[in-house]
Amino acid sequence: MIKFENTSKACRLLMASLFVGFIAACGGGDDGKILGEPGNVVAPAPGVPGPAGAAPALGAAGAFGGFGGNAGMTNQGLNTVIVGAQGQPVSIGTTGASTLMTGFHDNSVPYTPLVSGCAYTETPLNQGAVNGTIMTAPPPPTITCPAEGTAATFATAQAAAADALTAFNDLAGRPGAADPGANLGGLTLAPGIYKTASGGFLITGSDLTLDALGNANAVWVFQMANTLTVGAAGAPRSVILAGGAQPKNVFWQVGSAATINAAGGGIMVGTIISSAATTFSTAGNAAITTLNGRALALNASVTMVNTVINVPTP
Repeated sequence: MIKFENTSKACRLLMASLFVGFIAACGGGDDGKILGEPGNVVAPAPGVPGPAGAAPALGAAGAFGGFGGNAGMTNQGLNTVIVGAQGQPVSIGTTGASTLMTGFHDNSVPYTPLVSGCAYTETPLNQGAVNGTIMTAPPPPTITCPAEGTAATFATAQAAAADALTAFNDLAGRPGAADPGANLGGLTLAPGIYKTASGGFLITGSDLTLDALGNANAVWVFQMANTLTVGAAGAPRSVILAGGAQPKNVFWQVGSAATINAAGGGIMVGTIISSAATTFSTAGNAAITTLNGRALALNASVTMVNTVINVPTP
């Protein structure tokens, strides 16, 4: 938590570090205000992304709801669904072989559970639906799905991996981050870049609110040298959008692994780009965990249990 005893001194410091005209007015004394908290902030003009700058270009990765590096993706449960939030077709995938994708099917060809279609190692209890196409290296997953697991789908997966890495490096290199503390639970944060001395963020105890202050183009960037953990045992947490904030403008750059609501449930928001694995819920949880965004793991797998991903348009 950042406090300032002298309001004018604090504002001069902030104006010197934020060049885009987004000025945080700071609480004084012991009022407990967080840097960037609404009520202390002058909103950027409509159409201006704010101090975080414009959203990074996702390129080919923008069409993916999930990406498991070269390690693949695993689904457990019957309620996993990956769809375009605006009705657009989406993808999941890996630069590895099709055999590394387990518990999924897509709708690129007619699908009959456990019989035919583009199904990837599904079982009676593990069937996750993708409204689009699954992109992997060869071989094709089934004889009834000859257009997937090909050189063409492998090339698409490689392009997505390269573009996700470019976006990760862009996000990690943006200067001017404020430190709101390691636990974001219970905070309301204005648009900006956030980073904490511990290297990782938590959302526990209470939900996190992101307030765009009426600017639909406002962007948030959360930079982590290590982990992102959302929720605690038996207590899922959510990210709440306010003031016109949009999921497509929230980004989590995670230096190692991301764990999203291991207890099941809750609503996460934004594009998560992790260096290591990203995991949603835990095996056996019936509660649906929701991500309004993307889960892109650069060097490891994405694992989900009864998870719904609503992929925004870039």
